[in-house]
Amino acid sequence: MAKVPVLVTGGAGYIGSHAVLALKDAVWPVAVIDNLTTGFRFAIPDGVPLYEGDIEDGALLARIFAEQKIGAVMHFAGSIIVPESVEDPLKYYHNNTAKSRALIAAAVEAGVKHFIFSSTAATYGIPEVSPVTEDSPKSPINPYGMSKLMTETMLADTARAHPINYCALRYFNVAGADPEARTGQSTAGATHLIKVAVEAALGKRSHVGVFGTDFDTPDGTGVRDYIHVSDLAAAHVLALEALIAEPQRSLTMNCGYGQGFSVLEVLDAVDRVTNRKIERKLEGRRAGDPDSLISDNRRIKATLPWVPKYADLDVIVSHALAWERKLTEIRGEG
Repeated sequence: MAKVPVLVTGGAGYIGSHAVLALKDAVWPVAVIDNLTTGFRFAIPDGVPLYEGDIEDGALLARIFAEQKIGAVMHFAGSIIVPESVEDPLKYYHNNTAKSRALIAAAVEAGVKHFIFSSTAATYGIPEVSPVTEDSPKSPINPYGMSKLMTETMLADTARAHPINYCALRYFNVAGADPEARTGQSTAGATHLIKVAVEAALGKRSHVGVFGTDFDTPDGTGVRDYIHVSDLAAAHVLALEALIAEPQRSLTMNCGYGQGFSVLEVLDAVDRVTNRKIERKLEGRRAGDPDSLISDNRRIKATLPWVPKYADLDVIVSHALAWERKLTEIRGEG
């Protein structure tokens, strides 16, 4: 298969930087655009061109597409904090929807044939049934989920009107870090549970808040499907191969392991891996948190030759911990 040059938007961020590594490791030509508001220059490997700028900048995109002869886009750039989306919805509709529209328009104009989109399980809202299939009702309960669903809709309409196909990958709870500690989740004040828990284990936080103990789950805390970020990145590369192999076909697929762990089970895993006890502070439920959110991943397994390598909670935690320690060195905090 001819390996077309790929533009990764948000490639200096958490998931985007892992996708860049996965592409580079598989010898795909790759370039990055990132405005570095939440991304980090150090996350981009040597030899990968970085264009510092915004995906809304049509002139810059046209130049990148021409200079790098881009044949495919992997789109990770956007805002991801659910409570913030409720407080500042217009920021999310601008960053996640309007800017995606500008990017899609520039890709069509440049004749880019393939587009992979970082979507989310938040498009399902509070599902009535878990595990959740791709055909479950889409009822986002916050602007973050809606902003992503609107972009999926734009891609579907665009693919019907233009010679471009797309894959929307709906992520469940992404966690962990590159097994070789080349990149990881580096954002200050992150809200992801495993990131927060390893920070607490290393003394960077005093405790971990447990939001709600009255969920309809075995131990009363919310159950989520945690997927290792490197397995997720591998799915993107396989999805790109599938789009190139069948240019008339577009795809929408869940990305998760199809198994769930509660908040307390995750914290127990961090205790096991670090051999210390994190302080847990029980707090009230957050609005809109479902009891359980687990992926039905049969479609991605039937469609792609995707075999997760790191589907083990303790492995996910240990990789997140190794990166957190390295981040301390990078920032000179130690």
